[in-house]
Amino acid sequence: MTSQKRRRIYLMRHGSVTYFDDNGRPFEPGLVPLNELGREQASAAGQVFAQEGLYFDRVIVSGLPRTVETATRVLAETGQEIALEHWPDLEELRGGKLSAIPDESLKEAFVGAFDGLVPEHKQFLGGETIGQLMDRVHPCIDRLRADTSWDTVLLVLHGGVNRAILSYALTNQRLFLGNLAQTAGCINAIDVGSHHADWVVRIINYSPLSELQGDTRHTTMEILLEQYKRSRGI
Repeated sequence: MTSQKRRRIYLMRHGSVTYFDDNGRPFEPGLVPLNELGREQASAAGQVFAQEGLYFDRVIVSGLPRTVETATRVLAETGQEIALEHWPDLEELRGGKLSAIPDESLKEAFVGAFDGLVPEHKQFLGGETIGQLMDRVHPCIDRLRADTSWDTVLLVLHGGVNRAILSYALTNQRLFLGNLAQTAGCINAIDVGSHHADWVVRIINYSPLSELQGDTRHTTMEILLEQYKRSRGI
């Protein structure tokens, strides 16, 4: 046994949202709320935390409505009243203008940023690169770890951001493992020590409403690609 006491980060992805209408036309991604399934997922995660009697010293969200609503529903289940901290640098990968992406480039634009070990120059939906994502996410996590005032923290963030954090924890390097699935409403658990390389990844992509995740074998971005293609008739 080591005398060193590690602290716990619970890292969630926000609950499910609806990004496209029935005709494949996009909603404003920065404004979309949780849909019915997303609300169920958030509450289910909160019930898991409540059953364990967990107490959060801090709760951090990106500030986008879908993270705020998810965290609020989690806390409603745990019964804990705590002010949410908004960290905009932890917002999701920022895409470009979908209409500017040629038909033949759509697949790469949607799924390329989450394909294996992703190079830093790879863009997400013709917008921000993976390198730019890590430029803003890694310092946030370093800053959080440097603050020793907390023992247990809840982060409610996004699929791409969570991959950046989990990749950092798994490798202690500036790498992005795109094929780390992050189901909507999922829970990850990471222990951190005082030494920069001291990470212990405990849980990845635990989904309370679908523990064995047998309902789909497609990724989120593969599903969204098919939804968006309706707007182009392809």
